[in-house]
Amino acid sequence: MRSRYCAFVVGDVAYLLKSWHPRTRPAQLELDPDMRWTGLEILDRADGSAFHDRGTVTFRASYRGGELCERSRFERVGGEWVYVDGEFLD
Repeated sequence: MRSRYCAFVVGDVAYLLKSWHPRTRPAQLELDPDMRWTGLEILDRADGSAFHDRGTVTFRASYRGGELCERSRFERVGGEWVYVDGEFLD
């Protein structure tokens, strides 16, 4: 989760696509060049240890002018954790 947040901060589209599950990955990704991320807070996690193949991370990502809260699902593919999808939270 932290590495993907950092990729959003620096605009690393290649890493974001690489770390996205092939089943749910978009063909392309365009980031808003004016978006300024200002912080990440991990609120909760479930599973996702070395003994799991799936896990979730609930987080709050702050940006200039607001924040985004999401519960993200991750799965292990080829030994690597990849983002599957997420549910926005109020």
